[in-house]
Amino acid sequence: MTRRPLLLREPSVMIFIALLAAFTIIVTILSEGFGIGLVSTSFVKILGKTLCLCLIAIAMDLVWGYCGILSLGHFAFFGLGGYMIGMWLMYERTKDIVLESLAGAELPPTPQEVRDAIGNQIFGVVGGSEIPAVWYFADSLAAQLALVVLVPGLLALVFGWLAFRSRVTGVYLSILTQAMTLALSLYLFQNDSGLRGNNGLSGLQNIPGLQDVPQSVISVWFFLASALALGLGYVLAAYVVSGKFGNVIRAIRDDEQRIRFMGYPVETFKLVVFTLTAVIAAIAGALYYPQAGIINPAEIAPIASIYLAVWVAIGGRGRIYGAVIGAALVTLLSSWFTGGQAPSIPLGFYTIDWVDWWQVLLGFGFVLVTLYAPRGIGGAFDRLIRKDAP
Repeated sequence: MTRRPLLLREPSVMIFIALLAAFTIIVTILSEGFGIGLVSTSFVKILGKTLCLCLIAIAMDLVWGYCGILSLGHFAFFGLGGYMIGMWLMYERTKDIVLESLAGAELPPTPQEVRDAIGNQIFGVVGGSEIPAVWYFADSLAAQLALVVLVPGLLALVFGWLAFRSRVTGVYLSILTQAMTLALSLYLFQNDSGLRGNNGLSGLQNIPGLQDVPQSVISVWFFLASALALGLGYVLAAYVVSGKFGNVIRAIRDDEQRIRFMGYPVETFKLVVFTLTAVIAAIAGALYYPQAGIINPAEIAPIASIYLAVWVAIGGRGRIYGAVIGAALVTLLSSWFTGGQAPSIPLGFYTIDWVDWWQVLLGFGFVLVTLYAPRGIGGAFDRLIRKDAP
């Protein structure tokens, strides 16, 4: 028998793609850049960033919900993807500024003078002037796009190979991934890391060569790119978990020792999933930070990866659509509560300001989901569907 196409085997994929396409079209029509202006540019950016966070949530669900590896370091790969594309954005934008400032000089500047001026502009804030070796390919978009995939992918491959071949599992593996994230974050906080230390990379929303294009248009472009990446990521994840490979990684999650005794190369399966999801996370980060406009080492702190696990748990791990629901719900609620849009609650003796209390509310929500709905929102949907089924 021939195997049926993915869309026929997994109708939920077609439903998700249809809903995502409809949502993307509606937002585009309502945007300021291409539509009637009912949706502001800032909100389009929030929606675009939310789609990127949904994509990394899918990666987290693959590695944790399906393979059973609770990684507390996947936001490090997300941040590395942002740093790789941010280097090109900042270098080329600074180069345009330098060339414009030197245009009135009596003698045309030499390439070395231009490079020195770029170094002063970018690294003067950390007391430097020379462009570090890690910026060697910063003037090449193609090279930096390749590094978006290669750097996080290679880090995940090496880390995963060392951890899995040593058969580190459970909470010890989670601690190792968290230690990796912390080490990377602390390294990037140093001024001599070559990535501007605590200052990070800024001005990433200014796309080189598109200075005359308004942000309202650029925001829609990135929103569409984020939607496309999320759609492709969802299809890829559904394909990975739908066949024999998906059955094996589920079995590894449920009973690793038994699968090893059956002759399957457990470490290889785990390494493939860990590396693949790191690359997906990096691509999400490369799309996220040009919309955010800035990236610094605080973005890679271990707490970010813990939040990621919370999103997936709330949405329902082991369900790809659950990861999307959890990430979208928590992210949009966070923007609403911390953006000053949620009204404060006066209690007479104290006023609840949601900017300060949102994380407490999120923590209580996670505890309640863990105690009373361990399968998350996605699990509730599953029960409703089975209940309504004939």
